[in-house]
Amino acid sequence: MFDDEELAAIRDAREDWEDDTLDPVLDAYGERKERFATVSNVEVERLYTPEDVTDLDYTEDLGFPGEFPYTRGVYPTGYRGRTWTMRQFAGFGTAEETNERFHYLIDEGQTGLSTAFDMPSLMGLDSDDPMSLGEVGKEGVAVDTLRDMEILFDGIDLSEVSTSFTINPSAPVIYAMYLAVADQQGLDREELRGTLQNDMLKEFIAQKEWVVPPEPSLDLVTDVVEYCAENTPKFHPISVSGYHIREAGSTAVQELAFTLADGFAYVEDAIERGLDVDEFAPQLSFFFNSHNSIFEEIAKFRAARRIYARVMEERYGAEAEASKQLKFHTQTAGQSLTAQQPLNNVARVTLQALAAVLGGSQSVHTNSYDEALALPSEDAVRVALRTQQIIAEESGAADIVDPLGGSFAVEALTDEVEEEAMAYIDEIEAKGDGSIRDGVLAGIEEGYFHREIQEAAYEYQSRVDDGEETVVGVNAYEVEEDTSPDTLHVDEDATRERQLGRLEDVKAERDDDAVADALDALREAIDGDENTVPYIVEAVKAYATMGEIMQVFEDEFGGYQETAAVA
Repeated sequence: MFDDEELAAIRDAREDWEDDTLDPVLDAYGERKERFATVSNVEVERLYTPEDVTDLDYTEDLGFPGEFPYTRGVYPTGYRGRTWTMRQFAGFGTAEETNERFHYLIDEGQTGLSTAFDMPSLMGLDSDDPMSLGEVGKEGVAVDTLRDMEILFDGIDLSEVSTSFTINPSAPVIYAMYLAVADQQGLDREELRGTLQNDMLKEFIAQKEWVVPPEPSLDLVTDVVEYCAENTPKFHPISVSGYHIREAGSTAVQELAFTLADGFAYVEDAIERGLDVDEFAPQLSFFFNSHNSIFEEIAKFRAARRIYARVMEERYGAEAEASKQLKFHTQTAGQSLTAQQPLNNVARVTLQALAAVLGGSQSVHTNSYDEALALPSEDAVRVALRTQQIIAEESGAADIVDPLGGSFAVEALTDEVEEEAMAYIDEIEAKGDGSIRDGVLAGIEEGYFHREIQEAAYEYQSRVDDGEETVVGVNAYEVEEDTSPDTLHVDEDATRERQLGRLEDVKAERDDDAVADALDALREAIDGDENTVPYIVEAVKAYATMGEIMQVFEDEFGGYQETAAVA
């Protein structure tokens, strides 16, 4: 962007600035600390100039919004056409309680629903399973059968909302239940909009929720990808999730690299299944974390789009523009929230949400300030939603497309993040002898991802403990008085009793022969290497339970014990 003569002049001018202007101030006052770095411990320079982006080619590396390589965004009008989808996590207790929260959020102006499930549902267990004791409805809504899903969306027209489901091992069952409710409402499945997280590779890497081993888990994900491409083209069958990788303690670069590697693994598996990349790739979506280092996060989002576009085109032969456009949801960083002085979290979440917007996210979830203490209260949820609305309507951040594009600092950081992320992806590919999918599976089995994240998490906590990393209210600016707000309380005993009663009623009312036939058909589909989704749909319509359906998969494929990660 600058010729050699211009760069030489800038270099000379900078040296003069350092001698005449900077050094006297440093000698007199110094700086706040010796080293400035991001949350990921990446050192940042005092000043960035054209010298830091000498290799930047505007056409090849930046381009224009809505055009390859999409560094500046996937839409030419950015948020000037419409703002991002505003989502707030909702899910606690029984389906009735969460349905009430859904209606509240819609009335408050939320444009997309996001569903949290309790631990038994996440793990494919029924509420009456002995392993579910103490967890029913505790950290999300309990869903055992189609009856719960019917109540969950009572009074909500599925043709008018986009619904996100944060669930993984049992995601195909939840997807099947959603299809069944849509069928009951008489809706055209092709009009259904939403996102299923359904990212099992991330589970084995970071979040640790699974039912069957990695390879059959991957097959089940691809079943949903294949079925969605043919039947629900507006529904995202997978949200490849870096969020939980970051929450486990990774750096921003690790989050990006491991997430994209997982995404490319899913692409390779679908292509091996016989799908054309342009049939399914436009439906793939991603899910990132937005942490406190605002410029690092913006650089991460921009680098993600550029890497994805180039790899999808060059490696996988994607031709459709939609197949090369990385679209993603962003959630503010749960791990950054503090139980101490929780109102400080409002400021943290605001900065993190602003980074997501300046980075071009298609959908944003803002955490509630009280989530380090409990499930969010209605007041806290309203503040979180209003934070997004203020950014959209009052800040001006949504009025300019990629407003930080061309910033020497942001472009230099984007290049740095891209280079380091690609080094990780190349390492993963080498583990798979040229296959990213096989490299991811190998990395899971040998504990590679665990060790990388474990080391990063340890280094971060050490910096906090040493005071090198400031956490306001925790290791600096502490107060002694109790600053805890009133929090949401879920009556565990009443919730469990109500849920078990409904499950018992469903089992008493359903046709047991129809359930047995549906489960047998599912087993035969697995044995015959058929796509399992149509059979899961029939099973949920017969009111087979979550646990009964997932038990079929566990019977067929067995369980899984991970390899211990040794640092």
